[in-house]
Amino acid sequence: MNLLLVLPDFSDPGVWISLVTLCFLEVVLGIDNVIFISIVAGKLPESQQAKARNIGLSLAMVFRVCLLLTINWIIGLKDPVVTIPAIFDKTAEPMALSWKDVILLAGGIFLIAKSTMEIHHKLQLDEPEETAAAKAGAGFMAVIIQIVLVDAVFSFDSILTAVGLVENVIIMIIAVLVSIGIMMLFSGPVMRVINSQPTLQMLALSFLVVIGVVLIADAFHQEISKSIIYSCLAFSLAVEMLNIQLRKRKQNIHLRDADRAEKMNE
Repeated sequence: MNLLLVLPDFSDPGVWISLVTLCFLEVVLGIDNVIFISIVAGKLPESQQAKARNIGLSLAMVFRVCLLLTINWIIGLKDPVVTIPAIFDKTAEPMALSWKDVILLAGGIFLIAKSTMEIHHKLQLDEPEETAAAKAGAGFMAVIIQIVLVDAVFSFDSILTAVGLVENVIIMIIAVLVSIGIMMLFSGPVMRVINSQPTLQMLALSFLVVIGVVLIADAFHQEISKSIIYSCLAFSLAVEMLNIQLRKRKQNIHLRDADRAEKMNE
């Protein structure tokens, strides 16, 4: 593929169509990144959460722009470096893994392990609240390092997807800047909504486990439609929103009945 590092002709409608399409794709692909950052940053004291989010997304932007400026090296990561022989079917061809596959495999394992640990931690209901808060505020740098690691994995996946859509690196860089700006704008509300509802936290962590499985499948050249994954997430989120509204309505009815009973006792 002949990738161009030249200023595109913005008078061409096709350039704008490519840019808008790529921006939308970058935002969609960045949803899992925003969810991970929101959950990890939520472990910090409230005064540090916005700072961690902004640093994490800024590092993602810088990392992706740097990757785009070395795009030929990124494309070279698709070349095979490891060959895995067939184990169960001796007649099958050996599987060749590239550095891209190795990165996706490591990232998928990290996401599954981290999300599973977070789910286990949230199920420790008997842990004293003070101890949990102390652990949560323990390491700002540890949170940033986790964000950087996941940013790297998602950045490789995002950039390699962009390469298949457009051939102008400047358009890719503009799309990255726009998408990261949108994610910075909405990461705060997303984080507040997720952290205010324990069931939403579990849903988000479960979604990250699924994304980890998808990354591992991609590493082993098994295609899983991400549109199906995001559709399932949207459906689950819609159902959970209905459950939240139902719980609020029941709570309001309970409070109203309690107030009415208190007035009758007076």
